[in-house]
Amino acid sequence: MEKIGMIGAGSWGIALAKLLADNGHKVTVWSIIPEEIEMLKTKHEHVDKLPGVKLPDNIEYTTDLEATCKDKNILVLAVPSPYTRNTAHSMKDYVKDGQIIVNVAKGIEEKTLYTLSQVIEEELPMANVTVLSGPSHAEEVGRSLPTTVVVGAKDQDTAEYLQNVFMNDVFRVYTSSDILGMELGAALKNVVALAAGIADGLGFGDNAKAALITRGITEIGRLGMAMGGKFETFCGLTGIGDLIVTCASMHSRNRRAGILIGQGKTYDEAMAEVKMVVEGVYSAKAAMGLSKKYNVDLPIIEQVNLVLFNNKPAIEALTALMGRDKKDEHLSTGWD
Repeated sequence: MEKIGMIGAGSWGIALAKLLADNGHKVTVWSIIPEEIEMLKTKHEHVDKLPGVKLPDNIEYTTDLEATCKDKNILVLAVPSPYTRNTAHSMKDYVKDGQIIVNVAKGIEEKTLYTLSQVIEEELPMANVTVLSGPSHAEEVGRSLPTTVVVGAKDQDTAEYLQNVFMNDVFRVYTSSDILGMELGAALKNVVALAAGIADGLGFGDNAKAALITRGITEIGRLGMAMGGKFETFCGLTGIGDLIVTCASMHSRNRRAGILIGQGKTYDEAMAEVKMVVEGVYSAKAAMGLSKKYNVDLPIIEQVNLVLFNNKPAIEALTALMGRDKKDEHLSTGWD
């Protein structure tokens, strides 16, 4: 049995807290919101973000961040990406040297263009920062439906230790050394999912969505490899796997927000209706910053930015993608 602190009580944090408690670990869940903690204590369910998922009685809930971090083998950082830096900064007096932190949020910080693990390492340089990612909707993990993810760490021993902590009969965990590639795939797929949702909102069909998914992973991989990620990562669970599930499922808040934008709503209106943090909105500008920094063309992500922040009509954005210059699909497969 491991002692685990779950920093964040949103849908993903609660689903993982249930998973870890079901695995036999001692789990303490923290939230900054007292009303949320009181609800979890009294109802053993997050009635707003994960309704119908009953939580084990042995999970503890608190607003005391120090108590959540103290004497824990593992800290899971599960706050939305815009709050990752501030939350990590608040933890600095309670994290010990070599403390394992598992980041499960997905995003890129707009100001610095850092991945979230880089943000955490800057705020908590004493910690051993790792990542867990993959095609994993909280709604399905909370119901113990089969799910497969990847844990990324800088050393094999840490990766295999976490693999054993999280893995069970319905939650399969692979390991990887490519933390950068994993995080880029996880963050940028949310932007592509906005595009897929916009296409749905416009009434386009499966053909358009398949094209957006396929060309979207091409953009993600092209940028990721320019930054040092591995090609295999973008072909795997945290690349194409996560992209497919986020573009295809109504569990996806990014797809749902995209549908609303395609129907004519602003991104502010869409986020208000979804009632959850839409990570792709926060990662979109950062993705364009990385595009310029590494001189990599990202046409789908560029059009998403124009729709979100420059009031470009969604139909014009999709038309612009269809009207781009003729080219080979893969330059490496040209004729002799």
